[in-house]
Amino acid sequence: MSEQGKTFFLETFGCQMNVHDSEKVAGTLVAQGYVQVDDPRAADLVLYNTCSIRDKAEQKVFSRLGQYRKDLGEGKMFGVLGCVAQQEGERIFEKAPHVGLVVGSASYRRLPELLAQLEGGSRRVAGLDTDTDETFETEVTRRDNPFRAYLTIIEGCDQKCAFCVVPYTRGPERSRSSKLILEEARQLASAGYTEIQILGQIVNHYIDPDPARLTFAELLSAMAEIPGIRRVRFTTSHPRYFGPDIVDAITAHPALCNQVHLPVQSGSTRTLERMFRGYTREEYLEKIAMLRASPRGIALSTDIIVGFPGETEADFAETISLLDTVEYESIFSFKYSPRPNTPARDYAEAIADVESSRRLSLLQERQREIQTRKNRALIGSVSEVLVEGRNEKLNQWIGRTTENRVLNFTVPAAAPPRNRLGTYAWVAVTGATPNSLVGEMLPASDAEEAASLAVPIKLAWSELRVVS
Repeated sequence: MSEQGKTFFLETFGCQMNVHDSEKVAGTLVAQGYVQVDDPRAADLVLYNTCSIRDKAEQKVFSRLGQYRKDLGEGKMFGVLGCVAQQEGERIFEKAPHVGLVVGSASYRRLPELLAQLEGGSRRVAGLDTDTDETFETEVTRRDNPFRAYLTIIEGCDQKCAFCVVPYTRGPERSRSSKLILEEARQLASAGYTEIQILGQIVNHYIDPDPARLTFAELLSAMAEIPGIRRVRFTTSHPRYFGPDIVDAITAHPALCNQVHLPVQSGSTRTLERMFRGYTREEYLEKIAMLRASPRGIALSTDIIVGFPGETEADFAETISLLDTVEYESIFSFKYSPRPNTPARDYAEAIADVESSRRLSLLQERQREIQTRKNRALIGSVSEVLVEGRNEKLNQWIGRTTENRVLNFTVPAAAPPRNRLGTYAWVAVTGATPNSLVGEMLPASDAEEAASLAVPIKLAWSELRVVS
């Protein structure tokens, strides 16, 4: 044990829910007297928070554990958390005998108890429950970002899409009390957080267990009205449960970011049926038309899988044509990979990896063309950004618009030097790349003029505030 007491190192892989889970784990450990360190060599407890979505995730976990063991030597306690922990369970102890702790995401509240067992002499302990709502409420959550906070409202998934391992690693759907959600949101606002990102495997399938029975749209609206909250985002939505009430809420409430991530996975109805997605291409496009009709100018992103078993060239062509029809602001695209326990793993007609790679390359190139054109069209526009980073080499601040676009900008020489992280600024766009925008912050004196500009971006409806 180090001179500063019990220490831990935590490495996180995967989605935003994993990141937020790690905040819960870190908060719980700190409350138990542990001190977090940035170097695993200085840690008594080395934790690896895992994701099982991508190909060969479990092999990568065991490879990493083996490397840790080799590099760090004896005398450390190792733990595996998250989705691979849930997926592999106590088999991890057999494959990596130096691991003493295996905990799935629904059991993080049990960490003090499990750690006490280890410290008391137990060689191996596990927490692998899935059908529980304890995952929502931890005594202490440490926040890694000083101005943006994650807030989980629904955990697990009942959809069982043919390609997805999440129902088997996160368990069944459990929705959190709207009363507790809004209480936490108000606490976050009081603590100075101005942006909240609502999380859930299928966030818009939220079913309020409270007597209030708030719908997802009503919960969004209530959160948007909390004083101090300037931005609310949510991810990830499922097209089956995306209705006009959500669009109406975004249109009516300036604090609800005008950006929606709506995974399609394929542009082919035939492939969607084999994926068990529960909607057709035409039904999905109806949702897109509904979103595009909002006067807020809602930006859209999506997930797409290529090379799904049985995907024909005609199926793939429909996916390409969907890109041209929707013109997403951004996409996340992947080659299909078989995951444990999923129906698609047993499908015949596997697509060769070289062909999947070809399709992925074509898809990404088409999307790159779309993003390049759409981003260039924004040159000369003005947008409000939340400042979230700094590039010293380029002398630029890094901001994000309400549409979730990255906007790197400089500050006029006349502006006084200051730390702008976590503040909001109005920025004129002067350049564009496929993945980001470039601009210059407007001085306060130009605020009124900026607000009156005819711009392709719909300006945030919140009160105009220029940082100077």
